[in-house]
Amino acid sequence: MTITMYGIKNCDTIKKARDWLADQGKAYDFHDYKASGVDAATLGRWADVVGWDVLLNKAGTTFKKLPDADKAGIDRDKAIALMVAQPSMIKRPVLDADGKLIVGFKPDIYARELASS
Repeated sequence: MTITMYGIKNCDTIKKARDWLADQGKAYDFHDYKASGVDAATLGRWADVVGWDVLLNKAGTTFKKLPDADKAGIDRDKAIALMVAQPSMIKRPVLDADGKLIVGFKPDIYARELASS
């Protein structure tokens, strides 16, 4: 199984997910979307699978600091544009395990979804 973790290297949740993967002996590639970016096409594919509302981190400080006009009337296209412009608004991590997407980090979900690798 090929695993790619998308996130921001200094994020505490990313650190927990990376530690969990290491403890389980799971090899993965890491894509820092704050340093390397993430394109609208990738976000669009993810949104088609998990929903844009799952990907957009409305609880984070980056989203909360947006002007009210930017927060109003968010739909799929607006959410993707916001996440491309400010990748810190993407919920972390996004794990792509052979096309299976897992958003966020919960050890029990990782254990269940990655059991076959």
